[in-house]
Amino acid sequence: MRPSHRPTALALLISAAATGTLTLWGVAAAPDSVRTPLAWGAGAAAVLLSVCVAVAVHTLGTARRLRAQLAADAERFTSETSRLVSSSAVEAQRFTAETARIKGAAAAETARLVSEVRAENERIASAAAAEQARLGVTVDRLTARATRAETERSAAIAACANAAGRMQALSTSMLADLREMEHRHSDESVLGDLLHLDHRTAQAGRLADSIAVLTGARSGRRWAKPIVMESILRGAMGRIGSYQRVRLHSTSDVAIAGHAAEGVMHALAELLDNAANFSPPTAEVHVYVEEVPAGIVITVEDSGLVMSEVQLRRAEKAVSADHQDLTNLSGTRLGLAVVGRLARKHGLTVSFRPSARGGTGALMMLPQELISRASTPAAPAARNAADAGAAGGVAGAGGGRGGAEGRALPGAPRPEGAR
Repeated sequence: MRPSHRPTALALLISAAATGTLTLWGVAAAPDSVRTPLAWGAGAAAVLLSVCVAVAVHTLGTARRLRAQLAADAERFTSETSRLVSSSAVEAQRFTAETARIKGAAAAETARLVSEVRAENERIASAAAAEQARLGVTVDRLTARATRAETERSAAIAACANAAGRMQALSTSMLADLREMEHRHSDESVLGDLLHLDHRTAQAGRLADSIAVLTGARSGRRWAKPIVMESILRGAMGRIGSYQRVRLHSTSDVAIAGHAAEGVMHALAELLDNAANFSPPTAEVHVYVEEVPAGIVITVEDSGLVMSEVQLRRAEKAVSADHQDLTNLSGTRLGLAVVGRLARKHGLTVSFRPSARGGTGALMMLPQELISRASTPAAPAARNAADAGAAGGVAGAGGGRGGAEGRALPGAPRPEGAR
């Protein structure tokens, strides 16, 4: 709003007219000597007064106008403030209503989700309970089956051990009968047949002993006195089929303790049978006995195929493993399993290496605990067995029995890694 200058001009005119009139009247009434100065002074005063009146009127108008404007601004501010307060109240109400609506929707959604989660948890718990019940039934069934299988396995092992014991007793009885017949018959043809049967019976007895060893049964023969090394070697020879190809190189006068003689003879028979079966049919198998500070080392060397490093380590693992799984043993490795069992039982150490004769050498070390010096002749039964083995290659010391066949026939293809 633009300010109006009309009141100021009007006040200026009125004050100018009034002061001018008074000035003219005063000059006219004044003497002539002071009229001129009075005219100038009165005129100046009149102008000054007129200007002051105009300024005062203008100031009063401006102040009045400013007061009116301030009042209008205050009224407008009050109105705007009221509008804003009213608008804020409306917005607050709308916000409160919206918040309440959102809270209600959130509560409803939360309740719905909680209900769904609870229902899902109940469903999962029900399914888990049903699955657990089903698994429990399955576990019970498998446990019962495993228990039954273990019982059957134990029964089968016990039956095998019992059968092995009966076979051991039968072979021992047959060997005794055959040797009695050998003493009664002097005819060379009959004696040769009896020695042949004696040898075959000794090999059957070795198979029975192998079953006994693998099933954990007790050996059927024990010696009360030490057995000289020569009787041990010849007794082991008498338990294999190709005994004619074995050459002994032994000058040792040591003897093996009676409780271990059968096991040593059995293990040595397995190594001899192994070497003979995996050598050419006409090749010889050489056996060496060497005394070392740790005990006695018996070396069996053949002229068969040279085993690779992997095959050598596999064979050593078979004779030294702490826990043997017989389910993974093929027929060509059962003999090594028997050697391993006997080695652990009597503290023997068995290893393999390439032979200087072109084949493989098996070394079996007997600890000092099993060795004694043979100051007296060997036990009569062992001496008779050794003599029989030397005469016809038949049953060795201890009744001519030994470990599992577990080998291929001479001339048959060599299985990979088998010895």
